[in-house]
Amino acid sequence: MIPSRRHSPLAGAVWMMVAGLCFAAVNSLSQYVSFTLGLASTQVAFHQYLIALICLLPWLVRHGLRQSLMTNQFRLHLLRVLLAVIGIQLWLWALAVPVPIWQGIALLMTSPLFATLGSALLLKEQVSRARILATLAGFAGAMLILAPWADDFSWASLLPVAAALFWAGYSLLVRYQAANESSHTIVVYLLIFSTPFNAMLALPEWQWPTEPQWLLLAAAGILSALAHMSIARAYSVAEASFVQPFDFAKLPMNVLAGWLVFGWAPPGRLWLGAAIIIGAITLLTHLEQRAHKPVS
Repeated sequence: MIPSRRHSPLAGAVWMMVAGLCFAAVNSLSQYVSFTLGLASTQVAFHQYLIALICLLPWLVRHGLRQSLMTNQFRLHLLRVLLAVIGIQLWLWALAVPVPIWQGIALLMTSPLFATLGSALLLKEQVSRARILATLAGFAGAMLILAPWADDFSWASLLPVAAALFWAGYSLLVRYQAANESSHTIVVYLLIFSTPFNAMLALPEWQWPTEPQWLLLAAAGILSALAHMSIARAYSVAEASFVQPFDFAKLPMNVLAGWLVFGWAPPGRLWLGAAIIIGAITLLTHLEQRAHKPVS
């Protein structure tokens, strides 16, 4: 625990925006490598996160790697990382199909909505009527983006939703483990054990990347590491309730990246559906903070 943590909301906002920009670039790079250059999405996941882990190793060691691995919840850590890896694989599979980035990112934003349902069903938390209505409104926004009634709807459009579901399960386990584990331990297990899980999924269709693929994967891995470090930095200098809304900037950033790389222009329903989802998540966050506010 750092005794004197500098509090700087502006720096927190900037770090969160940097993370969003990095992830937007990573998504476009990953989609280009898998869809345009033909590398399997499982290979993209393995190499990208392996490179990110190598880049982050000095940071992990400096913050006490051996001490962070001390835990009494080893199986829960493995389950949590497995859920995260499945979410990653589903997301990169969606990009390889390809699902347009604008649609995928907007649907990924439904993860907190699934987490709200899971907290009620699995963690037996009290869920108010307002939280239920906000969750339903958020899913209505997702349906607007999915547009299952449209002629161009395909099953692949559901992959980001499935990824959001597994990441919601990951978030629920983080919430459960946070009572007894440090945030650094939670992050360390994710970074270290995601690599062997990704390796097992990549082995059945293993292929060595070509030189152009290697270059783009290296860039994606380095940017992934920078994004994770930026998020950690954002939460270390500002309160989570302040920096979290800046995470929504990832939507226009990814829309711009998708347009620049692939020429994908989103329809008007994206912005309406995304506005509903963002409004629902913002309301849920406010209600949760108010519910956990200490009584003076």
